[in-house]
Amino acid sequence: MLDRIGLVVHPRRELGRALATLHAWAAHHGVDVVQVPTPGLERRVAPEGDAAGCDLVIALGGDGTALAALHAAATAGRPVLGVACGSLGALTAITADRLEDALAQVAAGDWLPRRLPALVVERDGAEAMALNDLVLVRAGAGQVMVEVELDGERFVRFAGDGLIAGTPLGSTAYTLAAGGPMLAPGATGLVLTPLAPHGGVCPPLVTTPLNRVAITLDPGHSGARMEIDGQVRAELERLRPVTFALRLRDDFATLVSLDDQEPLVAGLRHRRIIIDSPRVLARDDRRAKDAARSG
Repeated sequence: MLDRIGLVVHPRRELGRALATLHAWAAHHGVDVVQVPTPGLERRVAPEGDAAGCDLVIALGGDGTALAALHAAATAGRPVLGVACGSLGALTAITADRLEDALAQVAAGDWLPRRLPALVVERDGAEAMALNDLVLVRAGAGQVMVEVELDGERFVRFAGDGLIAGTPLGSTAYTLAAGGPMLAPGATGLVLTPLAPHGGVCPPLVTTPLNRVAITLDPGHSGARMEIDGQVRAELERLRPVTFALRLRDDFATLVSLDDQEPLVAGLRHRRIIIDSPRVLARDDRRAKDAARSG
């Protein structure tokens, strides 16, 4: 049963069809629609309302919009339905043309909660939460120095562009693009991936939820940035090393999953984020041509 729906919307994408469907469905079923205030997303499509007063938060846009909605809804313990208005991503369960059916499913309780962990980043007594990743990256031309400690023991020190610390969800995002490993669905832990390390042997590291992880960053003469889920959170002072303690927090946010939703790995292949090697594809083409000739 839904009494109030909260919206988080992409600032620029075409949302007319999705919004018309949503407002028509809500009016027919007597459901209020409000917009949940989200930093950086200033587009207004509904009266403002708090996520805590909603039964469901809907993200209209892509994965970035869904991440913003998940952060807004997590503190209130509300689930998020991701609706792709454009390309289908890892966090969007449906496309806009299926929104009416999805609303009916959720209202009937015919959905599954997909619980997402968060990366807790502690620095100088303050905490921040990342659903995808923490990125520590150089801000200028010079390299930064990074030290990784695991359970109080040094793992590696390196100079380079920085480091990505990704959650299982984030392992299919920036971490994967930077050459880090992807965690299979259901796996837990952190993935630490060096960015352009200069020499040495600095392999990506996969930790368990029980490991204690500390990252010390020396920004050097050019400074560095701290980014969380793609948003700049802090400019780090030059020549002032800073240490971050990292851990996983289970069940931080809830994403709506529907029975007919495309599985994660299938979605990555469908969007060509994961692609077979050219030699394998060429062999498939030859076999298909041979089969066509013989048939």
